[in-house]
Amino acid sequence: MYSILAVTLLIVVVITMSVKVVPQQRAYIIERLGKFNGVLQPGITFIMPFLDRVAYKHSLKEQAYDIHEQICITRDNVQVRVDGVIFLQVVDPQKASYGINDYVFAVTQLAQTTMRSEIGKIDLDKTFVERMIINTAVVAAIDEAAIGWGVKVLRYEIKNISPPATVLQAMEKQMQAEREKRSVILESEGKKQSAINMAQGEKERVVLESEGQKLLQINRAEGEAQALRAVAEATADSIRLVADSIQTKGGLEAIQLKVAENYIEQFGKIAKASNTMILPSNMADMAGVIATAMNVIKQENSK
Repeated sequence: MYSILAVTLLIVVVITMSVKVVPQQRAYIIERLGKFNGVLQPGITFIMPFLDRVAYKHSLKEQAYDIHEQICITRDNVQVRVDGVIFLQVVDPQKASYGINDYVFAVTQLAQTTMRSEIGKIDLDKTFVERMIINTAVVAAIDEAAIGWGVKVLRYEIKNISPPATVLQAMEKQMQAEREKRSVILESEGKKQSAINMAQGEKERVVLESEGQKLLQINRAEGEAQALRAVAEATADSIRLVADSIQTKGGLEAIQLKVAENYIEQFGKIAKASNTMILPSNMADMAGVIATAMNVIKQENSK
């Protein structure tokens, strides 16, 4: 009875030791008699009892680890406290088991030393604006070393950069001075633009006034030209009418009468304008003047 029970218990123990169920996203390292034998993939697997054993168990998921706060010195000799977080993933369980004793400790230590080195390359002002560059440099440096450990460094992120209180006060004063500087510059730019706009407006006003004066003079000149042209045309028409009337019957006698009337009219005006009047020595000259004028008119008509 006891032997049957012992055999049954032994069978149960053997089955338990030989059957291994590996969860998803996990990997088991199997050693046979102390030597690496293989990697168990997710699912149910059978091993040799008493000869094989599960030496290491690794998670294949992405894992995040805190990088503890440390003091770094920037290129301009300012001490800052920096901490971060690193994301790892086991890609080769065999190397992760035998390549290094503790890959998490190794990666975190390497991240700290690399961070101190990268911070020491830049000034304090640039540590806040070049976080992405620092993160990329840390990932590249750690990933190169972690290849032999079976670990892939996915990314690194700086969480906090904390300068001393005195440095923070100085930075705040610097920012205040920078804001005041920008304010003064903007105000001067506004005044400059205002002066430019006023000068431009004055220039356009002067140009428009000169254009208006130019158009006024042109219009006035054109008006005077048209007026002179109209007077000339009217004079030409009147002369033409006079010439035509001379050709008609009695026209010449009418012209003689008109010349005599004008002659007498002008003597009358001279007598009214002055108490002294100079008369021709021979009043018969009036008839001579009229005859001379009529001869000129005849000659013009004969042409």
